[in-house]
Amino acid sequence: MSSLPFMPPAPMAPFNNSAGEISTDSILKRKRSDSHIGSPEKFQVMIDGSSTPTFSGCPRYVHDDTYYFEDGSCIIAVENTLFNVHRTILSKDSSSFHTMFSLPQGENEIEGRSDNNPILLTGDTVAEFRHFLWALYALPPELRIIHSSDADLTQLMDIARIANKYSFKTLETWSLDAIQEYVNRKPSPILTAIPPPNSYTFSPNNTPAHGSAPIESTAQLTQLIRLAQMCNHEKLLSTMIFLLRQLMSSSLQYAYLAMTLADELDLRTLRGAAYLEVMQKAVVIKRAKVDPFRRTAAPPVAGPNTNTGAGPVHPAPPDEGDVDEEGRLVVNPAQQLRLLSGYYRLTKAWEHLRKTPPHFDHAPSCGATWHQHGCTQSWLEFWKEKTRSDAVLALGLADVLGRLKIVQRDYDRWGSATYMHHDCRMAAKRSIVEVLRTVEEALPDYFSEAGDDTSD
Repeated sequence: MSSLPFMPPAPMAPFNNSAGEISTDSILKRKRSDSHIGSPEKFQVMIDGSSTPTFSGCPRYVHDDTYYFEDGSCIIAVENTLFNVHRTILSKDSSSFHTMFSLPQGENEIEGRSDNNPILLTGDTVAEFRHFLWALYALPPELRIIHSSDADLTQLMDIARIANKYSFKTLETWSLDAIQEYVNRKPSPILTAIPPPNSYTFSPNNTPAHGSAPIESTAQLTQLIRLAQMCNHEKLLSTMIFLLRQLMSSSLQYAYLAMTLADELDLRTLRGAAYLEVMQKAVVIKRAKVDPFRRTAAPPVAGPNTNTGAGPVHPAPPDEGDVDEEGRLVVNPAQQLRLLSGYYRLTKAWEHLRKTPPHFDHAPSCGATWHQHGCTQSWLEFWKEKTRSDAVLALGLADVLGRLKIVQRDYDRWGSATYMHHDCRMAAKRSIVEVLRTVEEALPDYFSEAGDDTSD
């Protein structure tokens, strides 16, 4: 009856083949429980390795200690826990629950009226849903905690995610604004909780180990960026990108994280800067393919001579985001192609800039033709000299932004030029700033796919 993300409680049965026998693709498992709600037995059908509960008996549920109200009117199952809450509360804010409750029920038993027929929510955890219900039921004095030093960032993130999933728009905005306030504190709790650069190897797909505060903090930063992008909260997303750009400037691991998130979430404002950081900080390689005929290293076991295999043991290839034994960053093929394309395009752009200084219009007060010629000649000589200075050549050939910034500083220190009118000097200075801005804005395009080349 219910539409996604709710799971309808229709029973599932193993299908039969043409001979009337149970298909080998369906495996019937029977589980028993002595302490549960409902009947003493529970059956599950395992199809293609996944488990879906049937309703020949009630699953082994427990009542939530806080949000199973005696006068509740809607029973919801999350994982193995039942919540008994009020339909009027869940119907607020034109939520998905409001839409579901308004659908005609027909002759079927209405979901959520009993422990034997709860509304099943999938993809949520008990802790997340409990945090969400706290925001729905909390009194104003209790809500003040989100503006204090005791605010729980994980709780606020859970509220925002669940509110987004079930279309509680007002609650979603409220929680995201609270997160924005939290991360903007001085000093930022996000940055103070992050481990020092290069103190560990981080991959964005790592699952935080219990009790590992540095990894948990970094995973939280990643989750915040994904959450802000999913909820389209531009202010929080801009804040998180700004914080990540601060981190990636001092660490290859954070630069890799920024590059990966930019690809995953299509974050143009982050992609160019992240790819440039990785290109400047590392030599990259693709992850090596696993050879099925070469054994990988096994976990260590007791005893000095435990390798009884026929062939030599080789270490497993490093994962994407790791740094191999030779100090090279392992990336996926698409990332390697973008980095190579970016290097080629940026070097071409610098060669063009070196030969062709930025154009500027002479000031009306520049006057006579001979004076304009002197301005132009002086500007050309300056540009030719400074784009070949030792400071510029010390930077990488593809570091167009870094080289332009050095030229800009040299121009500011240039002093009075005999053959350049003052107004023309100001116009030339603005032209350098404009070129810098143009290159920075176009940086993501330099690292686009090879087939999207628009730089030629």
